[in-house]
Amino acid sequence: MKKALLVGAVGCGKTTFRQRIFGQKQTYDKTQAIEFFDSLIDTPGEFTEHRRLYSALNVTANQADVIVMMQSVKDKRQIFSPGFSYMFYKPAVGVITKTDLAESQEDLDYVEKQLKLAGAEQIFTISSKTNQGVDTLIKYLE
Repeated sequence: MKKALLVGAVGCGKTTFRQRIFGQKQTYDKTQAIEFFDSLIDTPGEFTEHRRLYSALNVTANQADVIVMMQSVKDKRQIFSPGFSYMFYKPAVGVITKTDLAESQEDLDYVEKQLKLAGAEQIFTISSKTNQGVDTLIKYLE
């Protein structure tokens, strides 16, 4: 399995996705520090939201095979600056999370546009709550 670096804002679903992959009970668990697992690296959302912490993401990315930029369909902010993924020199994909909460196709389209601007080569849509799209993303990571 490719080692994935999960990056995204606070509450976007990085840890919930990790819990889903490893078959763990889904509970809210605020990630306080970078957590390393066999096939992925879970990062605190603050590392994406605060530019001064980008260096920690960049150093950590050296241990990953792919960057997984995650953004909730409910988050209308520009989480990732244009070209964000290019600082890593790794392949990057975008993941639209919490798709079960989308109110319209426009919600999905907005986040997809943001992720593509950030440098995502491919876009996945998932809901860890309903399991929609999770298996497709896992297959990609394998």
